[in-house]
Amino acid sequence: MRMGWVRGTISLLIVCCAVTACWIVRIEAAPRSSAAAQAESSPVSAGADNIGGVVTSSKGPEAGVWVIAETTELPTKFRKIVVTDDAGRYLLPELPNATYKIWVRGYGLVDSKPVISKPGVTLALTAIVAPDARAAAQYYPGDYWYSLLNIPAKSTFPLPNSGMKSQADFVYTLKRGCGVCHQMGNKATREIEPGLGAFDTSTQAWERRMQSGQVGAQMIELLGKFGHTRGLALFADWTDRIKAGEVPAAPPRPEGVERNAVVTLWEVDTDKSFIHDVVSTNERNITQNAYGPVYVTDYEAATIWALDPKTNKKSVVQVPLRPGTEKLMKNFTPQSVTAPSPYWGNDIVWTDPNYIAMPHMDNAGRIWFQAETRPDLPAFCKKGSDNPFAKAFPMSLPEPSQNDEAARDMPRGADNYDPKTGKIELVDVCMSTGHMAFGYDKDETIYHVSRPIPPGAMGGVGWIKTHVWNQTHDSEKSIGWCGAVVDYNGDGKTGAFTTPDQPADPKLDRAVSPGFGYGIAVNPVDGSVWYAGLGNDIPGRIVRMEIGDNPPATCKTEVYEPPFDNPKRPGVEAYGTLGIAIDTEGRVWAALSGSGELANFDRSKCKEPLNGPKAMGQQCPEGWTLYPVPSPKFKGTDISADHFYHNWVDRYDALGLGKNIPIVNGTGADSLIAYMPDTKKFVTIRVPYPLDFYTRNMDGRIDDPKAGWKGRGIWTGNQERVIWHLEDGKGNTTSIAHIQMRPDPLAK
Repeated sequence: MRMGWVRGTISLLIVCCAVTACWIVRIEAAPRSSAAAQAESSPVSAGADNIGGVVTSSKGPEAGVWVIAETTELPTKFRKIVVTDDAGRYLLPELPNATYKIWVRGYGLVDSKPVISKPGVTLALTAIVAPDARAAAQYYPGDYWYSLLNIPAKSTFPLPNSGMKSQADFVYTLKRGCGVCHQMGNKATREIEPGLGAFDTSTQAWERRMQSGQVGAQMIELLGKFGHTRGLALFADWTDRIKAGEVPAAPPRPEGVERNAVVTLWEVDTDKSFIHDVVSTNERNITQNAYGPVYVTDYEAATIWALDPKTNKKSVVQVPLRPGTEKLMKNFTPQSVTAPSPYWGNDIVWTDPNYIAMPHMDNAGRIWFQAETRPDLPAFCKKGSDNPFAKAFPMSLPEPSQNDEAARDMPRGADNYDPKTGKIELVDVCMSTGHMAFGYDKDETIYHVSRPIPPGAMGGVGWIKTHVWNQTHDSEKSIGWCGAVVDYNGDGKTGAFTTPDQPADPKLDRAVSPGFGYGIAVNPVDGSVWYAGLGNDIPGRIVRMEIGDNPPATCKTEVYEPPFDNPKRPGVEAYGTLGIAIDTEGRVWAALSGSGELANFDRSKCKEPLNGPKAMGQQCPEGWTLYPVPSPKFKGTDISADHFYHNWVDRYDALGLGKNIPIVNGTGADSLIAYMPDTKKFVTIRVPYPLDFYTRNMDGRIDDPKAGWKGRGIWTGNQERVIWHLEDGKGNTTSIAHIQMRPDPLAK
């Protein structure tokens, strides 16, 4: 017998002889895979502060799966996550000195058994192929499971005994009503918690579930919009089919540049926290605060947490109320339990003394954010005041109601926090604050979108001239506001107007809703202020406001709606405005959460007049370009199951994908989703552990432009309101996340 080797194959030649003859039998093994050959020819060499190796399973090298390293030996729990290359190789870079638990997670797999290791080690890891589709699906993002929900067909609308006029109404109410607070489709929502008790039917279980905790009454109220019985049947059918074994189609594994992502996570806050936002730098100068602390605002506890990524240490500051107002402030969340929570029983989890959010950094390094500053409105805000803004748009408070968000959170002012001194200043405003954005003027004005402005719940924007505040500490001198009033009569100026709850009058101008504005951005090219409307009106709106040099007299408003049943864009149903962002060229980007597109709006393409009675939203369908965001679709529809809480533009290449890259918050999909204009493709960056990574905002910081990928990245966080919904259940705390893109998956 003799053996011969042929390059790329293994040949075994066996010479067999009998009494009368000899013959040769040739047995060839299968050629080695190119991935295996690549891994062997280019082994991973671990440096002093990294761990690297190859991931293989019974099928060979595993490409596009995650390697997760976790330690509790640092001042805060720390995780690092990378993706394997096409040969199954991985490298975990920049690991602090500690002992790590390391394992493999990926689509088509189940989690591998954790291996204990330290930096400086080359470590081979064994992945475990999932035994069946159901086991594999346990690691899919929530939107894949949510896509199994049976949305009523278009032909069934309008639905009797509900407010649903169309399928679009139905879908956006689902996303706006449920997804704006927490992820849908995660294990905590697609299965019934055992702690709820025993029930004869899933319908009964869902009714009890939706009564749970401090927001039970609000969830039941939302259910009524679908028709109480119909809504319960919808969710019960969903969970019954999942319990019986139905699973979604598998997501694609990361590929291409998606495999270059490095995700670093630090845990902060408490197991009852609600981190709403993260800020690391000045959005107009993203090298400010280089390598410095990253700040998050806890909406419910009114605390600011700071993470020092150099030392992995965290600290906290309590945001105060104005002395003497403690018992007068209204809570955002009801301070009673409708029915015991399966997680917290009858505990009051959220006390939200002044529910802070939306932080932004000024040129001096102070953090500005929304907060309650007083339980009433200053006199200069109200009718009868000599204040010119109050004369044009007098403010008043709505009647208090625990089930009406607009009433619960009025008034809302602004604070600023100076990390250098620890000082917090409270600034009164008249128009209640929402999301904020700095302008580019000499006064370093910070603009905020309004809550509904009475009368008629019109929209609008307010502002604080921060330099005037610094000089005077006088709120009245520092602030201003304008309602959103369209030049409806077409006379070229803003004058007397009808409100949204009144009939239109061709002789007057027209105030516009939605009164509940959300995302806001300032155009760096012309200084105009844009905001997105948050409401159940289909298709939603984006609003452009020009403040002018003598507001309120010079305030001008334009309103634009995504194309929906527009004869100039037949068949297009784009809807669900929530987030908005503007790049350095002045291009407006909006994430349409309802229908599932990233939208670009180009005002220069508008062919019809921008004022007059026809300029009420649908007048410029040609200005919209729609880019469908990749995500699973609800059963039997072409509607995305994902929810986009907000969107952002990476103006200055903080991530490393290029300048002016729009990025969508894939809050239902554990992801950030970047659109690449050059290739016209999306890049999805997932955070696979812990599942239910829900982002509300992000910002980018360049710590050192000369340091390559290590000197830049995006900062965000897991901003899930019910943090106990994460895959590890009760006991989770919020994570701050740093997302970076290497030039390749093995870059150190």
